[in-house]
Amino acid sequence: QRLIAEGKVNVPVLEITQAADVGMGSFYNHFDSKDELFEAAVAEVLDAHGAMLDRLTASIEDPAETFATSFRLTGRLFRRRPQESRILLASGMALLSSKRGLAPRALRDIKAGIEAGRFQGVVGDDPELALAMAGGALLGLGNLLRDNPDRDGAVAADVVTENVLRRCGLGAAEARAVCERPLPDEPFGEA
Repeated sequence: QRLIAEGKVNVPVLEITQAADVGMGSFYNHFDSKDELFEAAVAEVLDAHGAMLDRLTASIEDPAETFATSFRLTGRLFRRRPQESRILLASGMALLSSKRGLAPRALRDIKAGIEAGRFQGVVGDDPELALAMAGGALLGLGNLLRDNPDRDGAVAADVVTENVLRRCGLGAAEARAVCERPLPDEPFGEA
């Protein structure tokens, strides 16, 4: 995960095994290639974050609020967990079609919002398009926050979330109200 976060995905397997303090044989007992290792490392980070989001949003009944809470918390990840955010940004668009991590959870929440009549907007009737739009907005937010360390990440995450909700069909006032609701206990600790 550290190598991915540092953008060192083209390193030789020997460098990976040395960084992990394991032998080459041990590496190949678990992975067929370094690409397989990197995929597993990314999936582990995203699955852990997704499981945390599932736990923190389990008691929320409104699917629009569930989606918004997950999006807002993930937006805060860019400031609160730098290594995980670098992994997210390094993996980029491939994550939008991943069967693990954040994409399937976001798609589930978008579909629930459509079924409940909460998302009926421009992209609200097409869950895959809504996911692509939301994922692009999230990656754009992460890139902006990475490049502008003085920008308030929480405010930026809430503004982006509000606009994603509006594109999914919520009115401006309701989208703002959803984004002003308190978040579950801070899962990332202090900034």
